Amino acid sequence: MKRVRCPKCDHYIIFDETKYTAGQSLVFKCDECGREFGIRIGVSKLRSTQKDENAQLDGDDRSREVEEAPCGSIVVIENVFHFKQVIPLHLGNNVIGRYQKGNPINCPFETVDPSVDLNHCTIHVSRNKRGQMQYLLSDNNSNTGTFVDNIELTPRERRLISDGTLFTIGATSIILRTPETEE
Repeated sequence: MKRVRCPKCDHYIIFDETKYTAGQSLVFKCDECGREFGIRIGVSKLRSTQKDENAQLDGDDRSREVEEAPCGSIVVIENVFHFKQVIPLHLGNNVIGRYQKGNPINCPFETVDPSVDLNHCTIHVSRNKRGQMQYLLSDNNSNTGTFVDNIELTPRERRLISDGTLFTIGATSIILRTPETEE
């Protein structure tokens, strides 16, 4: 089941998306205010654009690095601003933020959430002395902050996070997944 929000009164309308095909247009009438509005079922047009653009920017090197050495991923939780997205991480700095064409960050996600900056936070992935993966989260001087366990990261603070850590940027929640739990 999916839900859409009326653009006039913000009332939610729930419908079963499995009854429709990709590309099909639907018209809804809000029970609260009577407003009629339409949506189109399918995948975001930006999704394929983002993949193509990243392939051009990074070349084939980054995709091979991700395949050779999985470093985990972040799961952007579905909410009213966007759908669920899984973004792979790589060794080094993974700069997380809102997708916009030409934005040079390496872990963008699609959202219309105005409280997420284009360059919001960074997860630095490295190996410790025992060869285990280590994840350090830091805020990139964002306007709305980065929160772990409802505690805001201070400027220049780097917090060690682990599998299953839930952190919030703007109004968006993200979960860290390590390679061991992805399989």
